[in-house]
Amino acid sequence: MNSSKNSSRGRHQGKKTESNSSKKTFSAKKKFSSSSKEKSKSDFDDKPKSSYRDKSKSDFKSRPKPNYRDKKKPDFKDKPVSDQVKKTSDSEGIRLNKYISNAGICSRREADVYIKAGSATVNGKLVTEMGYQVLLTDEVRFDGSLINPEKKRYVLLNKPKNFITTMDDERGRKTVMELIANASKERIYPVGRLDRNTTGLLLFTNDGEMAKKLTHPKHSIQKLYHASLDKKLTMTDLQKIADGFMLDEKTVRVDEISYILNESKSEVGVKIHSGRNRIVRRIFEHFGYSVVKLDRVIFAGLTKKDLPRGRFRHLTEMEVNTLKML
Repeated sequence: MNSSKNSSRGRHQGKKTESNSSKKTFSAKKKFSSSSKEKSKSDFDDKPKSSYRDKSKSDFKSRPKPNYRDKKKPDFKDKPVSDQVKKTSDSEGIRLNKYISNAGICSRREADVYIKAGSATVNGKLVTEMGYQVLLTDEVRFDGSLINPEKKRYVLLNKPKNFITTMDDERGRKTVMELIANASKERIYPVGRLDRNTTGLLLFTNDGEMAKKLTHPKHSIQKLYHASLDKKLTMTDLQKIADGFMLDEKTVRVDEISYILNESKSEVGVKIHSGRNRIVRRIFEHFGYSVVKLDRVIFAGLTKKDLPRGRFRHLTEMEVNTLKML
């Protein structure tokens, strides 16, 4: 019994000694840590206080501030300008190769080759100089053909009655230019003309070569008219017109003449390539007929299909190519 008590007491005593030793160790650690903190604090307190920010401020204060306003700005006006640029600005011209390129002939690089080969003339003079300047008012020809740097426009109008074919009228009458005012930014001109009371197809373009081709008699550009007469046309008179006759000491010949199918004998179709003024009206007046209505339904292969009276449309690329092959 006693031995067991002693052993248990010994065990309790051992536990107490262990806990005491751990307490001592922990307190020693606390002392060590507090002493190290105090030591480190004192070390830092002993050192002279200095701020990097303060130091840098003092450095910058001692340095002179740069004055960016005093710095001279680059003056591009002082740069030398080539004589070529000066010439362009003074004359408001463009280089010949660009002029040819804008006309749709070829690229600028190819244009230089053609210029050097002698394919271009300006105002009738041969030009082979690279960089030659031309004005928009100059007459420039490429391989003998007059060219224009503007984009080519082709506008077809179904002209109504009571509009005259002119660019401007001093008497203030309505002109065909009013009808195509919004058709193109480029200035376009009527190809040929139609009388005030004549309706039908009228072509406008800024292509001078094309206009000349379509109006010159040697190209025989055909036009088809529908004429409404004040009375029936006799078969005898129809045959006389078809055979040709003298009018104002000149022979007049039509390409074709016939009655309009399923219409009265006063409705006549006339195909003609002559460009003489009021020629269709004068033909019938010569035989004692008066033209009540005259409508041009075909011009150089172009028709009025899907084109109401008083409206216009731009030609398709295929139509333009067809006109060029006429």
